[in-house]
Amino acid sequence: MQVEVLTDEDGLKGAWFAATIIEPSGEDKYLIEYLSLRNDDDTEFLREIIRACNIRPCPPEIIVVDGFKVWDAVDAYYNEGWWVGVIAKVLINSNYEVNFIEYDKTTFNQAELRPHQDWLNGKWVVP
Repeated sequence: MQVEVLTDEDGLKGAWFAATIIEPSGEDKYLIEYLSLRNDDDTEFLREIIRACNIRPCPPEIIVVDGFKVWDAVDAYYNEGWWVGVIAKVLINSNYEVNFIEYDKTTFNQAELRPHQDWLNGKWVVP
């Protein structure tokens, strides 16, 4: 089953990464394999045991027809994961400046952004 995983790793906190659940691994834990993160020697995809509370289904796709607006909450695909941010500035050619809570502003193309959604009580909610 393909899912997204929230990691506690330094430098990656707050980002959701695509993964596949391999098998249960004890009570409320699962062995997962990331779809984009590699092990230290880059020979295979990283596998990790993750608590169930840090796993969610992949969010449904929301088509953004008219682009984003300032203050829209978004997820930006950056460093192999989805990071929560806010549109700080609308630029030309479908580019946006995104503000992150713990990181500097970065520019993204609309193709690298998706509307932010929260997984609450078994349902996807748009803030």
